[in-house]
Amino acid sequence: MYDKMFREAFTFWDKLSEEESESLLGGSLETEYRRGEVIYCSETECKGIFLVLSGSMRVYIVSEEGREVTLFRVYGGESCVLTASCLLEAIQFEVIIEAVEEVRSVLIPVAVLHPVMNVNPYVELYMYKKAAERFSDVVWTMQQILFMGADRRVAIFLWDEMLRQKRHSLRITHDEIAKNIGSAREVVTKVLKYFAQEGVLALGRGKVEIVDKLRLQEYL
Repeated sequence: MYDKMFREAFTFWDKLSEEESESLLGGSLETEYRRGEVIYCSETECKGIFLVLSGSMRVYIVSEEGREVTLFRVYGGESCVLTASCLLEAIQFEVIIEAVEEVRSVLIPVAVLHPVMNVNPYVELYMYKKAAERFSDVVWTMQQILFMGADRRVAIFLWDEMLRQKRHSLRITHDEIAKNIGSAREVVTKVLKYFAQEGVLALGRGKVEIVDKLRLQEYL
């Protein structure tokens, strides 16, 4: 059922023996999560590799003051290996992962993945390579938070969402934007109101509409 999907998503798939691929296929589980549901918390569990079929996941950390900072998001067709961080001894990454929207995914559980990973170095190489790519995303996020103004961070986020969703009207709250760019909701509200006054956006309840793409692009 998942053979074609796994072959396209996992670079190690052609390096598996028939027995190894059958083990991973037979032990995989299809999972569903509601919008806002916590999928993974690294302090309490180790699940395995997720392959997202549809929807998106948000990977974030929480400060001692309770502030959430989104590190990166995982979209349909992408895998998430940090949910198997117990198998990556060189990497300790305390994160929480939640469903941004309704998520359908396939999980290769740790109990199924670990035996194959122990005997096939290509699987372990894939895990570390994917983790390293995500660290690159984290560094970019930290650079934005440390060195970019809130107006530019909001503009970049809205621009990326417009391109991803392929529409100008985005169903998203000020609080959700704040969590995604690592800022306070009050700061985001001020930026959005300024953009609205400048004719870049139109604001509604739980909705942001991009009315002038060229003007928004000037803030990137």
